[in-house]
Amino acid sequence: MSLFRHLLPRPARSTSLFVTAPLLQPRVLIQIPPRPQEHHHHLDLLARPSSTATMAATDATLRTFFQSPKFAVVGASTNPDKFGYKVFKWYVTRDLDVTPVNPGATAIKIGDEELPTVGSLSDIADPADTSVSFITPPPVTLETLKLAKELGFPAVFLQPGTFDDEVLEFARDNFKAAVAGDGGWGSEGWCVLVDGDRGLKAVGKL
Repeated sequence: MSLFRHLLPRPARSTSLFVTAPLLQPRVLIQIPPRPQEHHHHLDLLARPSSTATMAATDATLRTFFQSPKFAVVGASTNPDKFGYKVFKWYVTRDLDVTPVNPGATAIKIGDEELPTVGSLSDIADPADTSVSFITPPPVTLETLKLAKELGFPAVFLQPGTFDDEVLEFARDNFKAAVAGDGGWGSEGWCVLVDGDRGLKAVGKL
């Protein structure tokens, strides 16, 4: 038996390897809040101007506009679904002295009240004491602004969609105050329906 012992395969030696595993760093979970949903609306009251500098530069013109004792709305509409109606109604419901300008209608009904219109800014008795809101297409706005300048109206408020670059430049160059373009609290720029109450409060009328 001993003769064949050296011919038998030797059992493999057990070799133990000691490997030091690196310490695992604890995972830190960072929760990223969901991106807020964007809102795009003409009358979004939660929207804010892009910079305080813009607000500071145009709040003065807003105050000047609302300092006038009287107002006119060019493009006032008889249709409650139109912005021309909504803007005119805004003035009426705040007990402001306002004249609707609409050559195609004799009166506009707000609630139970029929308010007579005029056909042109030329029909307004006190232009120097009257600020004018516009809800008209840019070509009509430009021609009416030229008339307003000749008649001596001091300040204008151009709703979004009523002006292009030419109209905006003319308004800013020819009136004591022209509220229009970027700014205000509306998502599309200055709007009477959004910024008007703030303007009235600034001059003590609300």
